[in-house]
Amino acid sequence: MSLFVDIEKKLGVFHLRSQFEAPDETIALLGASGCGKSMTLKCIAGIVTPDRGRIVLGDRVLFDSEKKINLPPQQRKVGYLFQQYALFPNMSVEQNILCGIRSGDKAEKRRVLAEKIRMFRLEGLEKKHPAQLSGGQQQRVALARILCSEPEAILLDEPFSALDSYLKWNLEIELADLLATFNGPILWVSHDRDECYRNCRSVCVMENGRTSEVTPMDEMIRHPGSVSAARLAGCKNFFAAEAKDGKVYLPEWNVALPLAVTEKPFTMLGIPDNAVTLSESGGMACTVCRMIPGVEENILLLRPEGSAEGAPMLRITVAHESDLQAGAAVRVALDYSKLLLL
Repeated sequence: MSLFVDIEKKLGVFHLRSQFEAPDETIALLGASGCGKSMTLKCIAGIVTPDRGRIVLGDRVLFDSEKKINLPPQQRKVGYLFQQYALFPNMSVEQNILCGIRSGDKAEKRRVLAEKIRMFRLEGLEKKHPAQLSGGQQQRVALARILCSEPEAILLDEPFSALDSYLKWNLEIELADLLATFNGPILWVSHDRDECYRNCRSVCVMENGRTSEVTPMDEMIRHPGSVSAARLAGCKNFFAAEAKDGKVYLPEWNVALPLAVTEKPFTMLGIPDNAVTLSESGGMACTVCRMIPGVEENILLLRPEGSAEGAPMLRITVAHESDLQAGAAVRVALDYSKLLLL
């Protein structure tokens, strides 16, 4: 079963244009805050109505603007885990879960409830209210309620944004285990690259309301196709670039790099952290402008020799033991095979 989305929605000056197909696996919808990820989920779930387009889950049309089809949320069979879990505050754990059980007589509903209480390790919490639960317990209650409704697709909207950082690791493992047996597409919305890399096989990068092609996660990390994707993949150094005499010229640095120019047009060069190292035999002379101490590594901001006044500096990480200070002269080596033309 796959989830097909091709929709548009205007919200003031913001224009959402989501177009992708999610297969029967966990796919990341990755992008910066405010790019339209959560709005896309709301449209899929039926909470917000797109201006135009289609949403198809398996062989069921959930929304079609031309054919005037717009199924209500309760008929879409889409489980939506909100950022804050959206539990009913005045209901107990078991009452919240029972809200997701929509078929069967009273005895059958109680049987399903008991099954989910065991599955999500909520024994002893049945009579407690959401305010009496930890963040992880609230998340498990919300997931239990979702799976009780027998969804055909699951939408996870920043599933760990409401949790303290020290809680996230174990809960991420728990969530992955709980979803491992789900047969259907799972959309995992996040702006955290590492979280998505650990849990999703494919990724759809979103920028300013627009989606890119769905690609394998490894491919996006190693060969991002845009500046936005490269930022999400962890690259922090970007410089204006142009083709000149068969090389890649960086006008702000007044440097020509012996990097093979491809037929694909580019305007920027990305330098990933693993593509630059300090080396006495490196081909680029730099001056240390600033050293920023970190817990595990220090950050050096370097100005290449001959670069223009106010040109962007090169950011690199060095061992915590490094004692380089502002004003020191260093040389860096670039691994041309890892540089990104964007």
